[in-house]
Amino acid sequence: MSCQHMIDLDPVPARTEGCEECLHRGMPWVHLRLCLTCGHVGCCDSSPGRHATKHFHQQGHPVVASFEPGERWAWCYVDQAELPVPARFIPYLQP
Repeated sequence: MSCQHMIDLDPVPARTEGCEECLHRGMPWVHLRLCLTCGHVGCCDSSPGRHATKHFHQQGHPVVASFEPGERWAWCYVDQAELPVPARFIPYLQP
């Protein structure tokens, strides 16, 4: 499946190595998600802060990718769909 929300996105590096908000507040996280629009790193919905989803609601950036080592999948909040990560983004993910 392809997603129209991913078509015009240009890869950007992660702004932090952990969840931006959790690092700032000293909170723990479970898994990390990378915003493919701006490089924001937020925690998943299983984490107490749910900062990746909050970032989507605040900024409207529709697609995140797993920022976990070895994982290669993306999620579109608008379409509520899991997607493959386009090759152009893979260098910006954790190995």
